[in-house]
Amino acid sequence: MVQLCANGTRGAGDGAVVPLSPEALADSVAEAVAAGATDVHVHPKTPCGGDTLSPRVLAATLEAVRARLPAAVPVGVTTGAWAEPEPAARVARIRAWTVLPDHASVNWHEPGAEETAAVLLERGVGVEAGIWSGTDGATRFLRSPLGPRVLRVLAEVTDTGPATARDTARALLSTLGTAHGRPVLLHGEDAGAWPVLRLAGRLDLPTRIGLEDTLLMPDGRRAPSNAELVRAGLDEWRAGRRGGG
Repeated sequence: MVQLCANGTRGAGDGAVVPLSPEALADSVAEAVAAGATDVHVHPKTPCGGDTLSPRVLAATLEAVRARLPAAVPVGVTTGAWAEPEPAARVARIRAWTVLPDHASVNWHEPGAEETAAVLLERGVGVEAGIWSGTDGATRFLRSPLGPRVLRVLAEVTDTGPATARDTARALLSTLGTAHGRPVLLHGEDAGAWPVLRLAGRLDLPTRIGLEDTLLMPDGRRAPSNAELVRAGLDEWRAGRRGGG
């Protein structure tokens, strides 16, 4: 599986290629799925470009994106604390959602992660457990009673050093161990994105790629679109699987 991470916390300052509005996201996601992405992760945005858990914005974003995709392609969103810092308010926002995503990521090192995951599961939304390197997220997740119920684990390598990100990824995977028996998706970011993606191929793990994780192609060129990142990601993942990671 190669998941598209379409925009993340990036904004207008990262260039016009980053999709922000529901319509731009729908266009970009549709092209990326046509290029080979099989799952989608987006950050709904306010008109000013900030991440939000607003029921109104989330509904408009999901409806626009889903209208352009095959029904079988799951669409997920973030619940990052930066979108709603107060845990109780975050839970209240999720309870007020009128259109539900197929899954939502929960960063396990953030305050309120357990409560956020619990309300998502209560509402029938799959939980992606975001476990960031350099945090205590793995330790918290491994002792969580909700761990066996998550959809998958996102092993998120925050080490952006191209020479060190792979070692950080291996250390994170070692700490996660069996990860409550849940599937693990491995990915990196910025300069560490491509080395970690190739390692995911070598280990035969699902991965993700998109403008959230990197603005650059493997050769260092500016990425022209999410679709081109997905095409390159599939090639790099397969190369890693053949032993080139």
